[in-house]
Amino acid sequence: MKQYNILFLCTHNSARSIIGEAIASTHFSGKFKGFSAGSTPGTSVNPIAADLAVELGMDRALLKSKSWDVFGEPNAPKMDFIITVCDNAAGEQCPFWPGQPATAHWGFPDPSLVQGTDLEKKTAFVEVMNGLKKRIDILAAMPLEKLDSLRLKEIHTNA
Repeated sequence: MKQYNILFLCTHNSARSIIGEAIASTHFSGKFKGFSAGSTPGTSVNPIAADLAVELGMDRALLKSKSWDVFGEPNAPKMDFIITVCDNAAGEQCPFWPGQPATAHWGFPDPSLVQGTDLEKKTAFVEVMNGLKKRIDILAAMPLEKLDSLRLKEIHTNA
């Protein structure tokens, strides 16, 4: 079975894109290898996002904020899908990915901006995780070898 590379992009690569990478990499279908990056990466992964990624089965040592430029280098893995997960309504800059992979925007509010109790903060991260998981489940059920950008964008509408 072919494994598809998915790159999740967000501004700081510290929360939403990290969670997307973890969900794709640990998905029960085994169809995906997740990657993540940011247009202006932070210095560290948000601790709540890291804890959720580890709960999903990711190795904590693999969780790092990195620039999306590393995936444009000649020796970088070839991506089949590029998914931006930043929320335009929050005024964040979403990177543009040149090339031929199918692309989509699955916008989620930044859970790291949530103020309140620890439980309220974690709930915001879990909501993003559940939303991403739902869309990745839909993607896994599709005939991926026939998928194009238009159908990938439909997942956003139908999820």
